[in-house]
Amino acid sequence: MLRLLVELLAPYRRRVILALVALVVAATAMLAVGQGLRTVIDQGFSAGDPAWLDRSLAAMVGVILVLALATYVRFYNVSWLGERVTADLRRRVFDHLLTLPPSWFEAGRTGEVITRLTADTTQIENVIGSSLSIALRNALLLVGGLVMLFTTSLKLSLLTVGGVPLVVAPIIIFGRRVRALARASQARVAALGERIDETIHEIRIVQAYGHEVADRQAFGELVEQSFATARQRVANRALLVACVLVLVFGAIAFILWVGGHDVLAGELSAGQLSAFVFYAAIVAGSVGALSEVWGDLQRATGATERLLEILNTRPAIQAPARAMPLPEPARGAISFERVSFRYPARPDTAALADFDLHVAPGETVALVGPSGAGKSTVFQLLLRFYDPEAGVIRMDGLPLTEADPLALRGRMALVSQEAVIFAGSVAENVRYARPDASLAEVRAACVAAFADEFIERLPEGYDTDLGERGVRLSGGQRQRIAIARAILADRPVLLLDEATSALDAESERMVQTALEGLMRQRTTLVIAHRLATVQRADRIVVLDGGRVVQQGQHHELVAADGLYARLARLQFAA
Repeated sequence: MLRLLVELLAPYRRRVILALVALVVAATAMLAVGQGLRTVIDQGFSAGDPAWLDRSLAAMVGVILVLALATYVRFYNVSWLGERVTADLRRRVFDHLLTLPPSWFEAGRTGEVITRLTADTTQIENVIGSSLSIALRNALLLVGGLVMLFTTSLKLSLLTVGGVPLVVAPIIIFGRRVRALARASQARVAALGERIDETIHEIRIVQAYGHEVADRQAFGELVEQSFATARQRVANRALLVACVLVLVFGAIAFILWVGGHDVLAGELSAGQLSAFVFYAAIVAGSVGALSEVWGDLQRATGATERLLEILNTRPAIQAPARAMPLPEPARGAISFERVSFRYPARPDTAALADFDLHVAPGETVALVGPSGAGKSTVFQLLLRFYDPEAGVIRMDGLPLTEADPLALRGRMALVSQEAVIFAGSVAENVRYARPDASLAEVRAACVAAFADEFIERLPEGYDTDLGERGVRLSGGQRQRIAIARAILADRPVLLLDEATSALDAESERMVQTALEGLMRQRTTLVIAHRLATVQRADRIVVLDGGRVVQQGQHHELVAADGLYARLARLQFAA
């Protein structure tokens, strides 16, 4: 945690130094108040000198003003650092998340990632913007207070120091428990986030199946589990603070009793005893504050560990140290040469085995086969979300592993089976492919995708907010927005993952027409579940068990009476 904090604070070292100087000045001023109190009592009250009393009180007022100013400078700068560093950390974690492959997210839960990015960074903000400053301030006061105690009365100071182990022991014992419970509490909160995210996103299914009662019960159980863990953490932290306060102030009472007898015996002045009690109170308050802050530091340590798990995750797919540029101009030639691949989650099943496929520039190839045949895997490998275990994949003759993944993906446009629409306007969704595109270019892409006719009927046209996941559009309209996005991208390779399978006949006709315009003069790979959509392909490649079992045009494959013919008979008979 300290290493991460130093790294995050390094760019703002001047402000850190200013905050530390203010911190030292404020602590020094606080300690000076004790000497002022001693002077007022011994020189002003006991000596009966009004002038000395006036000067002493005036000096104390000056010290208090310095203390107030230094406290303001410290508080403002430390709070600024907390907000700034938290913002930097969130950006850093989010930027790193974008480098991780889809497989990493498939292995985890979205809600947990969101919790780490929000709640866990808030814990760190609390530490930098408050707890760390309090800890440093009280550490200085503790050290300074102990020094002043020894200069005031050696006997009483030795008695005070002798009681320190009694105070430190519960901090260590309960601190470990608080840290473990803090991490467990954060995990419980993450589980709540996952449940909320899943339920809200699938609210239609929840309500359609009347699952509200079961979901309420399951969520209630998660809430109670979270509360139980938090209660344990709070109980241990409260017990820690209570133990420290009892021990510390019990020790002060004992010291006051011993010191009072020394004053009566003439071995100590009233001013010295007052100053000693003042410093003892500072030391006690500092120890109590440190014990309370210790719990915050433990929680932040747990949060930091969770964030470091993300930041320390190295993406499996990275650009090579010396990435080769893709050939120019882009032609769109694709080749798979004896490619084999198994998904990490399914190591016993080959998704592709000795897979060969060569696609000429401008050719339209349809991939057909039963579920699990390897069709989607071809897209995953081509987009380099994964690397094959064996074999080579080339784009325009260059092996994908020698190219920058960002440049490689910049040559492909994807239209998925379920159109992805982001919360934003129509124009923002179409511009996702090219953020710098003008509104005229956006409109032209939408016209080509046969989307302009329904966009113009929306309340605010191209500025209409489509809601989360495009809930304000029909399936066919969402798909045409996705096609417009691919048209605007204007990339040489087009990947179509059965873009019409979930549409009604009228929507399918319009989307199919839009696709025909998009496919012209582009290399196109089509994953097809409905054979009626692939009959116009230049070539149909039939996959089964991760291998190519047939190739040819529709009429040739039907005549060959193989797997394709069997699939065709099943669909057309239905």
